[in-house]
Amino acid sequence: MARRKKDHDFAVNAFRVVQEATRQVEPKSIDPEPELVNGKNPYAVILGRRGGLKGGKARAEKLTPEQRKEIAQKAARKRWDKKAS
Repeated sequence: MARRKKDHDFAVNAFRVVQEATRQVEPKSIDPEPELVNGKNPYAVILGRRGGLKGGKARAEKLTPEQRKEIAQKAARKRWDKKAS
């Protein structure tokens, strides 16, 4: 769902709003039901990604040093167990 740079240009957007307000052009309708992409709602995918990018850092800030150490040791054990198999 890539947008072109001109879609983000303030002046172009303002011009379009004025044209729609004066009824020189038809307003762009917002599709209430977006097309699913690979069975997923593209808006939900974007929101999920935004939260996911914040999640790990926010969680790490809340953990104590002891909790981080325990998590790291558990992860290391899992990695070494995989290599032995």
